[in-house]
Amino acid sequence: MSDTPSRLELLQFTRRVVEQQARASLGQLDRWIADEERREAERRQAEERRPQPPEWLIERGLDRTRLVAVHTADCWDPGKRLIPATREQAREAIRQEVPACSKCRPDTRLGLLE
Repeated sequence: MSDTPSRLELLQFTRRVVEQQARASLGQLDRWIADEERREAERRQAEERRPQPPEWLIERGLDRTRLVAVHTADCWDPGKRLIPATREQAREAIRQEVPACSKCRPDTRLGLLE
């Protein structure tokens, strides 16, 4: 007999190699899918835990104690020293003569000015 493998033996060997590689590739793909599913779940959880953005903002002065303006959360010019506020806090600040922003007009949205 010849030491050279037959064509059939070579084909069977090749099939085993391809099957082994396919299993390894599928295993890697399964790990990638599991990793991505985990990351997606973490993103969803982070989104659910994120607090709702405030509807109202109160701008403080340079001394950080004086209140200088009340803004809506979507104001395009809110300043830099902001604290989140509830609707009632924003209303009370305007009642206490904290100026309403002239750009976003929170006093109108709060129903304090028609």
